[in-house]
Amino acid sequence: MGDAEIKASQWRMVEVGRVVLITGGPQDGKLATIVEIIDHKRALVDGPSTDTKTAVPRSSMPLSHLILTPLVLAKLPRGARTGVVKAAWEKAGIEAKWQESAWAKKRSQKERRRALTDFERFKVMRLRKQARFEVRKSLAKVKTAAK
Repeated sequence: MGDAEIKASQWRMVEVGRVVLITGGPQDGKLATIVEIIDHKRALVDGPSTDTKTAVPRSSMPLSHLILTPLVLAKLPRGARTGVVKAAWEKAGIEAKWQESAWAKKRSQKERRRALTDFERFKVMRLRKQARFEVRKSLAKVKTAAK
């Protein structure tokens, strides 16, 4: 008989302890973790952040409003209370891991660009033109030296 190779799925799973990014509603853009799976469309989430601006109260949310992240709170018991979730959240350093991820950096950059005024966009355009000019000038020097 041949050996069967069993591989885990590459898709992120909806599981207890999975850190999610909330989309839509008053909690838009905040991080939380799945504490309990209610049914195939809803989950109980809790976001025990130390900052009151980023904290998410324990509530039931549809899975369509949650984006699964690669971060997981390992060995979080089902239906864990807020204190247990908060301790696991801080122990795992979820806030720091999220802030250094490329995903979070890209989201903050998008928000910063969206908040630019017309004059600030003009200044960015001028700086990009200057940088492009310098690159082309150095490229021309290299090309003439190679001939």
